[in-house]
Amino acid sequence: MHNGVEDIGYGRQFKGWYDRLIPDDGVTTEAVKGLLALHPAPEAGTLEFGVGTGRIALPLSEGVGRVTGVDSSPEMLDALRVKLKDGGDVDPVYGDFRTYTSESRYGLVYAVCATLSILCTAEEQQQAVRRAAALLAPGGRLVIETHNKPSILDLHEGSTRTTYFVPYPEPGTGVQTHSTLLDGGLWHCSHILYQADGSTRVGSEVTRLTAPDDVDGYARAAGLECEARMARWDGTPYSERDPMFICCYVKP
Repeated sequence: MHNGVEDIGYGRQFKGWYDRLIPDDGVTTEAVKGLLALHPAPEAGTLEFGVGTGRIALPLSEGVGRVTGVDSSPEMLDALRVKLKDGGDVDPVYGDFRTYTSESRYGLVYAVCATLSILCTAEEQQQAVRRAAALLAPGGRLVIETHNKPSILDLHEGSTRTTYFVPYPEPGTGVQTHSTLLDGGLWHCSHILYQADGSTRVGSEVTRLTAPDDVDGYARAAGLECEARMARWDGTPYSERDPMFICCYVKP
């Protein structure tokens, strides 16, 4: 805990190689395009919970103007500030998105790439959604992308542990993940990045498996109206087979 912000150490583990975990620029391009289409009023402002190194916020700012990005990891925010030297309109804010306050109200608040799942209790996830709802302007939209619980359980095929490998385009590169289902609906993953020069990097994370019904419940309790569920940013309908899901909510 530093200045009221609880840092779980994610940035310290993935410092210097976080961006390599998602090497396909097409994934980022699709997400940015989807968020642009979902933004009800760019002039009303944009807020990202868990901005990280700015993978989404930087290109999104080219279409919507300034993005305020909140993150509890000093290392991630430092990496974002380095990128900002090359351009982009992102305001990096060191903070805890469960408690973050601002006098501003935003047209779009979003949390992508399983940021919500980093909160490991239903109470913490509910707290974050309430915070997002409070920061939305009337008519504003909350967009959440996170792991799809049914798909992850299917991946394990009834086992507590499994291992899978995702090859990258460059020869000799990819990420191997050792996946373990823990009690209480938690999911532990240790990632090994294999690089072309023969070096490896290792990082671990614990997240809470969440289903769309869970997030819908948080949103309704926060006074938001449920709009849509998707499997992909292009509007592909939700399916239990897809590894991620996207939910959209509006503030009346």
